[in-house]
Amino acid sequence: MRTTKILGATLMVAVGLTLGACSSIRESRGYVVDNVLLSSVQPGIDNQRSVEMTLGRPTFTSQFGDPTWYYVSSTTGRKPFVRPRVQAHQVLAVKFGPDGDVVSAERSGLDQVVYLTPDGDETPTLGRERGFLEDLFGNIGTVGQPGLGGQGGPGGPGT
Repeated sequence: MRTTKILGATLMVAVGLTLGACSSIRESRGYVVDNVLLSSVQPGIDNQRSVEMTLGRPTFTSQFGDPTWYYVSSTTGRKPFVRPRVQAHQVLAVKFGPDGDVVSAERSGLDQVVYLTPDGDETPTLGRERGFLEDLFGNIGTVGQPGLGGQGGPGGPGT
């Protein structure tokens, strides 16, 4: 009777540890979203300095066109030994006019995210395909041949 209780308790602990190890790990990445602060940015009222004082430094800024600050936030979840999956994604784009005043503040979410899948493990390039042995032994005999630039270097006959 006693061994049955010990065996049952051990089994319950093992099941509990197994289920605990399979729970999802949640991670926040990027800007920590505070909806009250995000909604306080008003076009025509705020400027770059007030936005920076309210929201902090942006995640990144635009390099071309109208000055735009982007605040990017993502929440991912993953199970152990599995790639993380995006559960929530939010971007606040604050556009400024030439005088530094806020022109617009637009939010976008996971519906605007584009997933790219590369075509295989190699990038296609123009030119001929060379094998490993051609790469390894391809230059043997070409150094110093006339017309290939090997003769006119430092210390060669032309100096």
